[in-house]
Amino acid sequence: MTAGKRGRPAHISLAQQLGVSIVTGSQEPGTVLPGEVELAEKFGVSRSVIRESLRMLSAKGLVESKPKAGTKVRDRHSWNMLDPELLGWMFEGAPPLPFVHSLFQLRMIVEPSAAELAALGRSARQLSRMGHALEEMAKHGLSNEMGRAADERFHTLILEATSNELLISLSASISAAVRWTTFFKYRAMKQPHDPMPQHQALFEAIANSDAAAAREATAVLVRQAQIDTEVAIEEETRRAAAAAKGNGHSTRS
Repeated sequence: MTAGKRGRPAHISLAQQLGVSIVTGSQEPGTVLPGEVELAEKFGVSRSVIRESLRMLSAKGLVESKPKAGTKVRDRHSWNMLDPELLGWMFEGAPPLPFVHSLFQLRMIVEPSAAELAALGRSARQLSRMGHALEEMAKHGLSNEMGRAADERFHTLILEATSNELLISLSASISAAVRWTTFFKYRAMKQPHDPMPQHQALFEAIANSDAAAAREATAVLVRQAQIDTEVAIEEETRRAAAAAKGNGHSTRS
């Protein structure tokens, strides 16, 4: 498969392929990647595309390049785990449970407090936009890309309503976490839990300027999202194991 799939710039597509192989464990920390010439031949792109892809991965903390030593995969503690693209790459397969626990622990630290602040400081316009996002979520459903985009907007608007520039700076990472865990849940589960009532309760608490209720509604929403994601990981892992067992049986036959 060449790097220019789906009309994206070749270096972005290739960076994703290499990034996914790193964050999902196919290329472990300490691994030295093939040289530019070998990668260019493998993916059918120019060496300039390879260099630009590796620069993208380096900016995310995934690799480091040194003269004569080549390009090496860095240890996990060097990765920019809050990078929205990197978060998406983690969910290309079934992400490790410790990573998921950390992700939801971060959300539980940030989002209930943000909702509390939003309930006290939101503007009428922000509340209207939250309501519209909620309507779009209900209209399209979270199995649909438009519904998931509305879900992201809803959570981003809550952070914006805090008027705290540091919390707002986390909005891209939080919205990416919302996007990819929801996408993964609907991909992996046959009948995922419907989160709309919890979103509605959160919206009503913010609309009523009830800070305590907004905090609690958010905590309930995030806890349920974590449970759903962990169940989805278990189902995805079982399917992968069954498929691997089936392929092994076919090979032996």
